[in-house]
Amino acid sequence: MTTIKWGILSAGKIAHQFCQDMAFVNNGELQAVAARQLENAKSFAEQYKIPSYYQGYQALFDDPNVDAIYIATPHTFHFENTRDALLAGKHVLCEKPVTVTPIQLQELIELAKERQLFFMEAMWTYFLPAVQTAKLWVEQGRIGALKHIKADFGYPVPYDPEGRMHNPDLAGGCLFDMGIYSLAIANFFTTGQLQSPSVHCSFALSGVDNDVLITARCDDIILSLGTSFQCKLKNSALIIGDKGYIELPNFWKANECQLYELDNCIDHFQDHRRSLGYNYETAAVGEMIAQGKLQHPTMPHEQSMLLQKQIEQIRASF
Repeated sequence: MTTIKWGILSAGKIAHQFCQDMAFVNNGELQAVAARQLENAKSFAEQYKIPSYYQGYQALFDDPNVDAIYIATPHTFHFENTRDALLAGKHVLCEKPVTVTPIQLQELIELAKERQLFFMEAMWTYFLPAVQTAKLWVEQGRIGALKHIKADFGYPVPYDPEGRMHNPDLAGGCLFDMGIYSLAIANFFTTGQLQSPSVHCSFALSGVDNDVLITARCDDIILSLGTSFQCKLKNSALIIGDKGYIELPNFWKANECQLYELDNCIDHFQDHRRSLGYNYETAAVGEMIAQGKLQHPTMPHEQSMLLQKQIEQIRASF
């Protein structure tokens, strides 16, 4: 088995979660971490027993022992960080949203192909066993013909105009941060662009979107997707057919799903994992890199491009 040696770019909250779950990945190990402040990189490395740590990102790009880089910086830095990593010859797993425009994404896709490097947006939800099970149930016809998808993801976020989530200069707003999951789970079960979308939203004082509700069609399927920085939503996904429906509680980090026929639960899956769930994605990426693949069929480049174009379409309606 090939072991992928990972470099971590940035030492923030999501990077901690990624590294916590590396203990459950049998084809990867942590090799290096880089942060803007040397002390942050050092303490992060000590916490996760990472051999090398750096101040600034160039040293990470130059490290010959690093095979792949996980990029965990704020949204607006993803394009630059991913481009630099690819130019340095590193495979890349970049946090969502992978870029903030379709044009940026297209440039990265072309660069990754030119350099023959693996590149993927970190949509970890797609790799969770519960989400994979729900997809299998749909493919088996257990809910009949797909008719509706409903998903929402929202939590109260205290207003901070300088913070990442409310700062327009950092691509803040609930759509990019949480709503992308609602769109992504719908895309996992459908294949087309949003048709006749209706978008309702409210805005924070900084001008970023604070609440968004989207209704649209995708072929013959009706979508209702929501996200919020102002309130706790149900945070579940319903995949509804003409013979039954599937519920994914806390769908973006789901560890279970239920299958219903009318009001009766007729099947239930639970993964009983000890990890947060990032390990499934990390292991899957490692397998692709070991096989010399440039993308993963579960989250290919075209899926990221679909998300980018949908977000652009929705934001144009604000």
